[in-house]
Amino acid sequence: MTFFEALSQYSFLQHALIAGLLAGLGCGVIGTYVVVKRISSLAGGIAHAVLGGMGVAYYFHISVTIGALIAALFSALLLGWIRLRKQQNEDILVGALWSTGMAVGILFISQTAGYNADLMSYLFGNILMVHVEDLYWMMALDFLLIATIGIFHKQFVAITFDEEFARLRGVSVDLFYLILLCMVALTVVLLMQVVGLILVIALLTLPAAIAILYVNNILQIMIVASLLGMLFSGSGLMIAYQPDLPVGATIILVAAIVYLIAVITKTLFHRKSGPILK
Repeated sequence: MTFFEALSQYSFLQHALIAGLLAGLGCGVIGTYVVVKRISSLAGGIAHAVLGGMGVAYYFHISVTIGALIAALFSALLLGWIRLRKQQNEDILVGALWSTGMAVGILFISQTAGYNADLMSYLFGNILMVHVEDLYWMMALDFLLIATIGIFHKQFVAITFDEEFARLRGVSVDLFYLILLCMVALTVVLLMQVVGLILVIALLTLPAAIAILYVNNILQIMIVASLLGMLFSGSGLMIAYQPDLPVGATIILVAAIVYLIAVITKTLFHRKSGPILK
């Protein structure tokens, strides 16, 4: 049976495809800010700290998604607050949060009897296990992210390109920086069941990184990155179906190969990108 024949018959494949498209949309929009502002390391720290919330939620028999969401938002606010107020080295902050979050998660998981396959799917991704309820969650998160950007786009652009100038214009830089990190946290939760926490940063950054090579307007970058994210998710699912490969890893490999081709093509043609326009 081909992938398209199976897609027309099996609801789990249809759910997986929809989840991939929703995840691609979110990662393209938020990934643009992550790449342009160069906060991928912060996003990585948030992603790996989520394991702590998942472990605690699993131990106390609470929804793993709720635990992940709380841990992601807490980590984002903590990182942002310390960076803004204490002016500490970001690498040290990210490393500390990264390792502490994973240590807490491992500790609580080790003290919980039994083995939970669902928890492992959040670490390594299992898009084929997405349920209808998960799709509603993903739709709600996508809507929240896009609505927030639509309302505060000018402020986000201002703090992304020049925080000092934004302050002079009266923008509350600290507030919108924290909101941006919270949106990154929500995107991490959005992506974790598709590609897993281990690979989430790749899908968050690669589509936007490819778009920036050829487009220099931030709204156009978001559109192209979102389309690429959806394309990678759909094609990765299709490629992985017949040989029964891990879907999350396949999606990332597709994105990485396209990024490599884009970089080589750009280098061969010696076309210099202009500055990114607001």
